[in-house]
Amino acid sequence: MRDSSGEPALGPTDYDAELRRHDRILRRAAGVRLHDRVLDIGCGSGRTTRQAARAAGAGSALGVDVSAPAVERARERARAEGVRNVAFEHADAQVHRFPPEGFDLAISRFGTMFFDDPVAAFANVGRALRPAGRLVMMVWQPAERNEWDVAIRRALSEAQREGAAAPAGPDAFSLGDPSTVEQILGAAGFADVAFTDVREPVYYGPDVDAALDWVRGFTSTSEALGKLDPAASERAVARLREMLSAHLGDDGVWFDSRAWTVTARRP
Repeated sequence: MRDSSGEPALGPTDYDAELRRHDRILRRAAGVRLHDRVLDIGCGSGRTTRQAARAAGAGSALGVDVSAPAVERARERARAEGVRNVAFEHADAQVHRFPPEGFDLAISRFGTMFFDDPVAAFANVGRALRPAGRLVMMVWQPAERNEWDVAIRRALSEAQREGAAAPAGPDAFSLGDPSTVEQILGAAGFADVAFTDVREPVYYGPDVDAALDWVRGFTSTSEALGKLDPAASERAVARLREMLSAHLGDDGVWFDSRAWTVTARRP
């Protein structure tokens, strides 16, 4: 069975599976060259870092992430796949001491939206880039343009009325407004900031049960459900299941999404 892109159908969901359709767009925008030294911000389990390393066959790629378990998985997968010009560090890109002008290109697949101080973070990344080095990142557009977020919040809306207020945690949509991003990157020392609209679906699993497990693992979902009594939580989960069933097709559970590819340059 193949999905709507013509690729083999996916199995159980993880973050790489969810964003598979976005990977090729990021690769095309990044245009990694043979000798490039690439920094991957918020690399997770390292899929995008390994892809960059393969493209930079005479260069290298470094992935950094604040999650130690994710970094360990990234190292294991790189070893298993035999990718030798790649390394991973457990680090916060906002404050980590990267080698000055040590990279030609910084990339990120939805890994830059959670900085405590985005201007300081991007300034730190900028110092790690050589003059004329490039930044290429994918970020979510505002929440109301992302069907997956709208649908989940709507399914949980009754639960929130029953006392589980929407949690005020990290904002996945903090870089959704282009004018805000332009101000942040300009203050951090970047120039030539540009945006490309990306509309690709996200994959939540091969069936409703898998998709429900995936959604219940979201911090916002688990926190909302955790504030309910057992009966109210059961009703909320039933609404989530119904919502996911409505998005099930022959190739799994998919949601529309909207993102930006943001490019910028260190002067």
